[in-house]
Amino acid sequence: MEGPPPKSEGSDAPTTSTTQSTTEQSQPQQQQQQQQQQQPQSQPQPKAKSAKAPKAKAAKAPKEAKPKPAPKAKGDAKPQPEIRLKKEFINTTPAGEKKDMSQPMLTAYDPPAVEAAWYDWWNAQGFFKADETDTTREKFVIMIPPPNVTGSLHMGHALTNSIQDALCRWHRMSGRNVLWMPGTDHAGIATQVVVEKKLQRERGITRHDLGREAFVNEVWKWKDQYGNRIKEQLKRLGSSLDWSRECFTMDEKLSKAVVEAFVRLYDQGLIYRGVRLVNWCSALKTAISDIEVDKKELAGRTLLPVPGHDGKYEFGVLVSFAYKVEETDEEIIIATTRIETMLGDTAVAVHPDDQRYTHLHGKFLKHPFNGRRIPIITDGTLVDMTFGTGAVKVTPAHDPNDYDCGKRNNLEFINIFDDDGAINENGAPFQGMKRFDARNAIMKALEEKGLLKEVKDNPMVLPVCSRSKDVIEPRLKPQWWVVCQGMASEALAAAKDGRLEFIPASHNTIWNSWLNNCHDWCVSRQLWWGHRIPAYLVTIEGKEQPDGDNQSNWVIARSHEEAMEKAILQHPDVDPSKIKLEQDPDVLDTWFSSGLFPFSTLGWPNVESPDYKAFYPNALLETGHDIIFFWVARMVMMGITLTGQVPFSQVYLHAMVRDAHGRKMSKSLGNVIDPIDVTEGIKLEDMQHGLEQGNLDLAELAKAKAGQQKDFPKGISECGTDAMRFALCAYTSQGRDVNLDIDRVVGYRNFCNKIWNATKFALMNLGDHFKPNANAALTGKERPMEKWILSRLSHAIIQADEAWRAYDFSKATTAIHSFWLYELCDVYLEAIKPLMRSGDPDACRGSQDTLYTCIEMGLRLLHPFMPFVTEELWQRIPRREGSQEVSIMTCQYPAPAQVETWRDEQLENTVKLTLEITRATRAMRDGYGIKPGVRLQVFITLKTDELVATFQSGFSNLIDVLACADVIILPKTKEAPEGCAINVVNENCEINLQLKGLIDFAVEIKKLEKNKEKTLQQLEALQKKMQAKDYETKVPKNVQLSNDERVIKMKQEIEALDAAILRYQKLSASN
Repeated sequence: MEGPPPKSEGSDAPTTSTTQSTTEQSQPQQQQQQQQQQQPQSQPQPKAKSAKAPKAKAAKAPKEAKPKPAPKAKGDAKPQPEIRLKKEFINTTPAGEKKDMSQPMLTAYDPPAVEAAWYDWWNAQGFFKADETDTTREKFVIMIPPPNVTGSLHMGHALTNSIQDALCRWHRMSGRNVLWMPGTDHAGIATQVVVEKKLQRERGITRHDLGREAFVNEVWKWKDQYGNRIKEQLKRLGSSLDWSRECFTMDEKLSKAVVEAFVRLYDQGLIYRGVRLVNWCSALKTAISDIEVDKKELAGRTLLPVPGHDGKYEFGVLVSFAYKVEETDEEIIIATTRIETMLGDTAVAVHPDDQRYTHLHGKFLKHPFNGRRIPIITDGTLVDMTFGTGAVKVTPAHDPNDYDCGKRNNLEFINIFDDDGAINENGAPFQGMKRFDARNAIMKALEEKGLLKEVKDNPMVLPVCSRSKDVIEPRLKPQWWVVCQGMASEALAAAKDGRLEFIPASHNTIWNSWLNNCHDWCVSRQLWWGHRIPAYLVTIEGKEQPDGDNQSNWVIARSHEEAMEKAILQHPDVDPSKIKLEQDPDVLDTWFSSGLFPFSTLGWPNVESPDYKAFYPNALLETGHDIIFFWVARMVMMGITLTGQVPFSQVYLHAMVRDAHGRKMSKSLGNVIDPIDVTEGIKLEDMQHGLEQGNLDLAELAKAKAGQQKDFPKGISECGTDAMRFALCAYTSQGRDVNLDIDRVVGYRNFCNKIWNATKFALMNLGDHFKPNANAALTGKERPMEKWILSRLSHAIIQADEAWRAYDFSKATTAIHSFWLYELCDVYLEAIKPLMRSGDPDACRGSQDTLYTCIEMGLRLLHPFMPFVTEELWQRIPRREGSQEVSIMTCQYPAPAQVETWRDEQLENTVKLTLEITRATRAMRDGYGIKPGVRLQVFITLKTDELVATFQSGFSNLIDVLACADVIILPKTKEAPEGCAINVVNENCEINLQLKGLIDFAVEIKKLEKNKEKTLQQLEALQKKMQAKDYETKVPKNVQLSNDERVIKMKQEIEALDAAILRYQKLSASN
């Protein structure tokens, strides 16, 4: 179930009884949600009643008397509401000092004013700091997924940090010693690319012009200047991280752990040197990880630019060509999407059972360009003989499946590309050509030889480097690899035996599947920025340069000195002075250092470090499900291997943030949402200016702008941090995808205003001299409505507690939102207004005590999700006697044990019925067009003596207040007077609304008949257009569909008008 949908609250204080209305939710599951929260529900609709005839069956909603207008024709612009932008606010509070709360409370909630100063004060007070010396309290330890130091906040970060901060605040308020470890990742490729572009742009030089050491110094300068951007954005989110322990993956402490981990894994035989296939980015000249490869879907023939090439090149086509069988006139036709790789073909495979090729088993083909003999082999694993021609070209050095085939069949591995992506000497006669220029040249040459058979469209997925946008080439490269199978088995066992728990549990299946099939991990990267691999190639003066591909020529060590000691031991017969060491220029994959994060940040390998002893293993790992393989699995494998313990006991994997239509957020779609734009608001023109500053081509830019125009016609309204956090947490029930609707976030901004005004109402009615009771215990003098709201508060606290423990953030936000909005604001505040206006202090005291308890506990209940507004409001309410708390952050979170005795389900059911009657009465008022300020006369027929007694004891007064109605309770033996419309609430309750004197039936009938005539004319005109001879051929299909929908709507409107006319005619006849 989704989290609580924001109601269409206005910006007013809790409304008066004459204008109060409860907004119905639009989705069935949201209606069910309200039922679960015992909110007033939609009622069966009124029926006509006449003294001269028996009661008729209940009619449909009287709202049919005011049907919605038919859809507008295409081109009629629907007016869009103006957006609200952040107001300029000057924070005068010195950094780290407490905000001056003696100033008058703002008229309405204003996010910039509310959020100002609190974070710096919390941090200065040490509220975020964990205590490694505390051995008495239970600990809660969680690591931030370290964002890239180059990065800026995106919605994924916002979701992650909203969840993690809410958890940390709840655990602190529950009395635990909380460590939330902050840190950033050095992001090897991303950072190097950023700095290289900066050097080229500002100084016209490359990193090679500077040299390695000078370039790395430039990166450190950049990091020092710009690396704090993400940190400041995290603070704006309210993330209560322990900044005293902030770390960076290239810090000395973490770098030491990286070297130690590499050495230990190598010594255990878990790291080796090998020549294997990697994802090669020719533009960056490095291997990259799978997560850095984007999958670009092509529907067919597509022209794309390629870095390092001029113009655009054709992708999304399947090229068929022929190999001639040696010494025969036969040929075998092959199809491929990468024709250039045929230069490296070393076999053609067929299925051993394919009778078409049995006579060719063991024979050879002749390469058309270099004359190489290509064997015809049989391979039942690689070949599907029902697909295509049943023959597959095998290029072991440039395709993962072909690589495996090459290993199985002992084929030759021929690399045809150099590091720049150009064709090397093995690709003669195309040597020196850029690979996609070679593609075109090969096709032309094949055509000239009569070997090019067909080129056709082919839907495909193109692997593209996420950083450079270059097309990825699988290439054989000598690299350092981590053996994963053994570690994977340990990780599987941890999940199986309960040492590691996944939430949701469905991720166990994904975990098991991946780890059961995981491959060795390439950890080499051909970069300069990062942890340099602690591997040293040993050379002997006067001897031939050793083979760098051969692992035996390397030593692995923590330092150059240790490496020399190992090299001397490795070559006991060599004069030490003749031994030279050359450290591998490559750096480690960023995920290697990230995999150590749960323990390297705590001081490992020093297991006597106070932080390591106090906070390892961690309690929880919370992150997105998309990096379960790249990060989560590697942390678990490396944690168990290097520390002997699972690094955390639970893993909570949250959903991915998508747009309101369920699409992945992408710059090319124009649907990427910056969290700062949500918190502060932004105009559409500014959003589109941001697109123009990007790298989209003209077609993509036009598409992106159109997408923005559709989804955000005027831009995004300012929502504030609290509303965005609450919305993101409320969305977490949707499974694997969060379809983020900004309108819903705006609704939560209005919810903040409701909370603001409810607290302001409470302060106004408590008065300056109100002193709360010493505790929240019941006094025994509570009236029924006091008991009811405290029962509902108890319910919300119990629900929230269950939800926190189950990581069910949607359930928690639903419980809290429903209590504040539907119960406290909509009902209780309205119910006590007449009493508060009475001015009788003795009569008001019970309501004041209850109101204070609800506001104070409600703010604490809400604080983990909305830290800023709750702190601001909590600071303004009085304290209970003996309270020593200076911040809501350090208060105790409301616990079920404190409030369980407040539950009164019988009373809740009575109030539930009362509210159902109220809502039904309001619906009848709206349906018959009676103005809100007009006082109604309502006769309520109750079928049981118990209900009659209950409502005569005072509950009818609540309906008086909430529905602006004079209520008369009737037993089942007595009928209501003539002229009443009837609404059946349930089998024991019926509402009779007196319409005599309120409605001129003749006038209303005339209005409805006029509307009907107008709608009929519109329908006839539209149908006439649709019956034109050339309508189906000349009118666009989307317009035809729109017109079909308009016809249906107008017919429905006419039916509704007829029903409403009939209803008024019956009521008129009864009078």
